[in-house]
Amino acid sequence: MDLEAYWKAVLTQDEEGMKPFFAPDALVKWHNTNECFSAEEFIRANCAYPGNWDGEIQRVEEMGDLIVTVVRVFSREEPDSLHVTSLIRIEGDKIASLDEYWGEDGPPPQWRQDLRLGRPIL
Repeated sequence: MDLEAYWKAVLTQDEEGMKPFFAPDALVKWHNTNECFSAEEFIRANCAYPGNWDGEIQRVEEMGDLIVTVVRVFSREEPDSLHVTSLIRIEGDKIASLDEYWGEDGPPPQWRQDLRLGRPIL
């Protein structure tokens, strides 16, 4: 599977570009919000998401028919950014299932800053 092409279609909200990557009966789960979508519903939700987005693949791990990606997603208009970890199960050359975990980027909560624990990654 061409991960660069897949993520480009997702980030640019290219409905027609996303469709060929999915098996007809693929399921997508967004665990943070307890939602399960058909491929068609996922594409519709992704393309209807407000704003203009871009991103960069930061990590890829392949284990048999499972591909794990970590992608930084950021708004082209606002300072907002997020990270998504995606577990992509492939059957043939199509996505059979996709489990995603989304998190907003930002500073540590104040209570942890007060404890003076950790340090910036970058």
